[in-house]
Amino acid sequence: MTDTSTDRIIELEEKLDKMSGQLDLIAEELREQRLRRQQWDELRTDLAPIAAEAMTLASDELESIQEFVQPEDMLHLLRRILRNTKNIEDGMAKYESLVEFLDDAGALTNEAFIKALNALEDYQQRGYFEFVGAGLGVVDRVVTAYSKEDVDALGDNIVQMLDIVKNLTQPEMLVVAQRLLDAAQRQQAAAELEPAEPPGLFALAGQIRDPEVRRGIARALNTFKAVSSSETAAAKATIDSKTTTNSPEGGA
Repeated sequence: MTDTSTDRIIELEEKLDKMSGQLDLIAEELREQRLRRQQWDELRTDLAPIAAEAMTLASDELESIQEFVQPEDMLHLLRRILRNTKNIEDGMAKYESLVEFLDDAGALTNEAFIKALNALEDYQQRGYFEFVGAGLGVVDRVVTAYSKEDVDALGDNIVQMLDIVKNLTQPEMLVVAQRLLDAAQRQQAAAELEPAEPPGLFALAGQIRDPEVRRGIARALNTFKAVSSSETAAAKATIDSKTTTNSPEGGA
């Protein structure tokens, strides 16, 4: 056998090997296709009863609403949905943002709620609620005891009352009030030790010799004088006002 024949035999064997490999690939591909076809056939067989039941159910549902919904209505709705696809997508994005915000705010809300509960518990322990309840009881008694006319009169004089309260809250007035309270308390304590018999005139006259007694009487007299002068001035102003009003020129 020549070298040329040997080369051709080798070449034919290589071609046969390549063809054998290609046939193996084709056979493998055919097996895979057959397997996929079998799987699809099995899937169709499994889905056939479900699809038939779904079609039956859909047909029954459509038949029950056919008098309310017409095909052209469904087509019109479908066209509107397709036209508003961007709006629907934007709405879904906003909804997702809202859900995320609620999830983030949930923790803050729970923390704030817990703080509020702790604050309410602290207020309850410190007696705030009892104080408010007592205050409401006072308001109820005021509403029950006073009529609308009394409230109107109070509203007319509220400015003067506030002026009086403002004057009473001045530091010097508070000092005087504190001194009067201290004196009243000391006098009350001394009164408990006084004898049952009232002091006689000579005993009272003897107390006049005490400088503090004379100083107190002088202060009391000065106070009475100041009050009397104020009342006299107010009465004179009232009389002058009435005289001016009743005079012919005032009436004109």
